[in-house]
Amino acid sequence: MNSISPLLDTAALKKNLNGRKFGSKVFAFDTIDSTNNCARALAGCWAEEGTLVFAERQTAGKGRLGRSWLANPYENLTFSLVLRPTLPPVALNLLPLYAAVAVAEAIEHETGLSVECKWPNDLLIGGKKSAGILLEGSLKEEGLDYVVLGIGVNVNQTSFPDDISPRATSLKAEAGRDIDRILLLREILKTLETRYTSIMKKGFHNLIPLWLSRTTMLNKEISVSQDGTVISGIVKGLSPEGALILDAGGTEKTLFAGDVTILAS
Repeated sequence: MNSISPLLDTAALKKNLNGRKFGSKVFAFDTIDSTNNCARALAGCWAEEGTLVFAERQTAGKGRLGRSWLANPYENLTFSLVLRPTLPPVALNLLPLYAAVAVAEAIEHETGLSVECKWPNDLLIGGKKSAGILLEGSLKEEGLDYVVLGIGVNVNQTSFPDDISPRATSLKAEAGRDIDRILLLREILKTLETRYTSIMKKGFHNLIPLWLSRTTMLNKEISVSQDGTVISGIVKGLSPEGALILDAGGTEKTLFAGDVTILAS
């Protein structure tokens, strides 16, 4: 099945996963309100780890900070994964960084493009957004109950609404060719699982250096909008918990969330 076929061929997707957990159980929809909503409902009913929810259209697709995620059907990848990590709640700040690194690696493997990470959850190509990550977790007394990892990738879409067109791009627009969505999704699932397995065994020790190696934010001036307040400063790095560290006029600020704008140099 080619990259612009109607509903993604889940049988073809699963055919070469070679016994992996991520994507072994797939719920595919032409139209749904939100893949994250569906994955959360399944997780609450004890869906196994690695359960995948995919949709061509989302009527209430979620982005960060309450925004909508808009994507043309049959051209992109919009999906969510159920995870059940045995980790403390602080991992909710690190898991989006893990996902960003893994998805970036998979995109590069399939396209040859160079992918940049932007804190806290964006992937950029040529300075424009090509993918986003939304993580939602449920807590229990001793830690995380489950995590839903939502991912959207602009794959073969080449036109965008006027309000986001200057800062959005797709893999096709950058590579100059159609991208096979099945091959890409299969590679994303494999890379996500490989890195996740490593984290479960060894922790997050290597994650932050990997993420930092993929960003151009270091030592740049940015502004961060957070709960109606704007904080500006120079990016100095990430904390061990995944927070952004800013030098704001000589005062160190540690931020766990916010909307980032990289200021012109």
